[in-house]
Order: sequence, then structure tokens, then C-alpha cells
Amino acid sequence: MFLRYIFAFLLIISILFLTFSCRTQARDAVTIALSDKFSGLDTISTTASDAAADRIRNLIFNSLVKKNEKFEYVGELAKDIKIDDTNLTITFSLQDNVKFHNGKDLTSADAKYTLDALFKSGGYKAASFYDSVDGQKQQHITAIETPDAKTLVLKVGRPALINQTLSNLVTIPIIPEGTIEQQKTAPIGTGAFKFASFDQPNNAVSLEANPNYWEGAPKIQKVNVKTVTDANALQAELQSGRVDLVPNPTNISADTFNALGKNPNLQIVQGDGSNIRYIGFNVTEKPLDNVKMRQAIAYAIDREKIIRDLLGGQAKVAHSILPEASWAYSAPVKYNYDPARAKQLLQEAGYKGEPIKFKYLSGSSAVSQYAQVIQSALKEVGINVEIETLEDNTLREQLKQGQFQMNTAQWIGGNQDPIFLRDLFDSDEFPDKKANGRNRSRSVRISTMAPLCASCAHVATPSRPGP
Repeated sequence: MFLRYIFAFLLIISILFLTFSCRTQARDAVTIALSDKFSGLDTISTTASDAAADRIRNLIFNSLVKKNEKFEYVGELAKDIKIDDTNLTITFSLQDNVKFHNGKDLTSADAKYTLDALFKSGGYKAASFYDSVDGQKQQHITAIETPDAKTLVLKVGRPALINQTLSNLVTIPIIPEGTIEQQKTAPIGTGAFKFASFDQPNNAVSLEANPNYWEGAPKIQKVNVKTVTDANALQAELQSGRVDLVPNPTNISADTFNALGKNPNLQIVQGDGSNIRYIGFNVTEKPLDNVKMRQAIAYAIDREKIIRDLLGGQAKVAHSILPEASWAYSAPVKYNYDPARAKQLLQEAGYKGEPIKFKYLSGSSAVSQYAQVIQSALKEVGINVEIETLEDNTLREQLKQGQFQMNTAQWIGGNQDPIFLRDLFDSDEFPDKKANGRNRSRSVRISTMAPLCASCAHVATPSRPGP
């Protein structure tokens, strides 16, 4: 439904997961380089989204819930998840023999403490557990109960919140009671690696193997994680062997990927991903308030050519914001390259060549190349696009306040569940009205989105798998 109205034109979906690794002899220590800086180690009370910090989180922590290969919700620290017949209660049975890095046994009291600390923090992730009703925050989880040490019970306000709650829990690391302040400087979790040291000025973390890890002790004894934001420096680190692994680097172009892949000392591992690169429209700004203008832009861009010539075949065309592996995937409308159709729609829209500002984050040569290709394609059909690059905080604030016409960015995770559609297009999700609201397009199509979300509220949970 959302593609019919084109609030966000999806350019690329399933951007291939790309990982560089060095072909080195087995050794005790491995060095991982991240291409983006992380703001800190505490991903519970952080006030902003931080994909790099969440990569580190996955090494140190476990969550109650994770996603399987079909993006269904299954237990991680929870060995069993049950939903009652009213769709208002979720019961988690915890795994046995799980210890935190400080030696404490995992109990339901720790899970409750984690959620209480999350809500008290009022941070970025906490906002996902609230709705805004008549300007008032309304919490999704109405009660947290611990009937015994191995059982956690969550009660939600209405049935449609079951799936959303499971989705939100995926990124919440479980921590031991009384440690929320310590998580900022010396985090304690249940993960395969435990914290050793944090060099904050240099954005580097050292981790050690957790010998008591509940899924089996890791064979690697030490992991060093550092940040290398400069593409040339990252290449040099890889080629010299000072870095062993680079997961999904955002600062390396497709040409560089292909060139580095020829190095006999390097290995590139590729697989289907669910991240998407998109063009977003502010539908309240002229001339993009006209649906035919947005459709014209969609038809004017040759995405297959971008993937072939600019991305080296390392992506697939998007026809839905949901990945194809999702149980809810559907692509009823497809915008194939058709410049003649684009010109016809521009004429029907009455477009007179008014300039359209195209804003995106500065600092990435790969994104700049891509944006310039988009600008050129739109110019060929008669659309006057002006590029404007902005630093991160400025761009975020302008998107939040609706001070843009067209932008491009990348969604990293979170888009595997159709609940995501509500987050993007619910009129209560305007970012200038709700903290961390995602409806930057200012869409008011809530009437088409609400039934979809309600109907799939408890599909693809562990006890009710989707089709």
C-alpha cells in the first residue's frame, strides 16, 4: 500500500552483507575495524541510534529475543516464549546455566531490572515502547512480573502490541541488577566476550573470551575493536594485516571492494542482507506534495544500472521495504525504469522546473557518487535537483523539523517486520511531535496502515509462526 503513494522510493534492498577478512593463521587475538564511530558502550540509555555500538553489543550481550533466518521472533536468553489466548500476556522461560561476566546467575529479576532501567532512562530505545495519545506518553508494557527466578511475564495494553514488543526486545541487552551506571564504562553482559578496556578518545574496545559462556566458550581468546572512518586508512589496515575483520564497511566503494577482493591475503564474504538505501520525500513540500511528481522520480531512476555500474552488482533492486525472506513480503507495485512514463507524469503534474533540494550526509564518497547519478538521471527527464550535503547533527535536525524536500539514507535493520510500516507512516510518528519519531515524510495515511499492523500483530511469533 505504501508504495502506491511513494513516500519513500526504495532504491536498493538486500544490500549484500560484505565482510573483509584476512587469510591469516589461527591466533588468539582478532582485530575488528568498524567504519563508523560509536558514541559509547551503553546501548540501553543512549539518546540516539548507534549502529556501531550495537555491533559491539552483540559481542558482549544477549537479549531475551532474537530473529531467525525468516525474521521470526524466537528466544535467545528465553528458551521458550508463550503468548496467552488474549494476546495480552507474554511469558518468557529463561535458559538454564546462564551466568553474567561477574559470575552472577541470570534470573528473571535481572530481566525486569533491565526493562525498568530502560524505561527510566527515557533514551532512544525506550521510546519504541511508548505511544503518543493526545500528546501523552502511553506505555506498551503495563506490567512486568517475576513469578519465579526463571520466569518473566510481560503484560501489554492491547493485542496489537504483542509483536511490536517482541520486535523491540531484540535490541535490548539484558544486564545484571544494579549495573546500569557501570554499563557506560565497564559493561557486564552474558555474551561470548567480556569487557577488558575502553579507549574512549580513540574509539577502541578490548574484549576477552568468556570461558563460562552458556553456548560454549569461544575459541578466540581476545577481540580488539577499533574505528577507522577514513576509507584509505581502512584499506591500508586491511592490506597490512593490522586488521583481521571489517564487517559491512560503509566507507568503501564497490570498485574498491572488487579491487581488494583480488588480494590473495584478503577474503570477501557476501550474503543477502536486509538493509535498504532509499530516497525519502517530504510530502508536505511543493512540488513533492503531488503524487505524480514522486512517481515520476521513481520511474526516472535506472536502479539496475546503478547496481551494475556503481555498486558492482553488490545489491538488489527494492520492490518493498520488507526483505524477500520475510513472511510478510509483498510487492504489489513495481517502479521499473521508464523515462517516457516519468516525463508524462511530470507533464500531468504541471511541473515547471522548480528546484528540488536533495539533502544527504556529507563525508562518504560512495554516497556522493550515488547521489550525483540520481541527480543526473532526474535531470535527463527534466527534474531540477540541487544537491546539498550536511553534517550529521544538522541533517538529523532538519529532517526532524521537516526542513527538506528529498533526502537519501540507509535503513540498517528493523525493517523485517510489517510493524515497521506503521512506524514510518503513522501520523503520530512525526519526529517534531514524538521523540525519535520516524515519519519524516509527514505522511498521514494512518487509515491504510493501521489495519495492516493490527492484522499481523501476533503473526510470526514463536508460538504462532507466520505463513
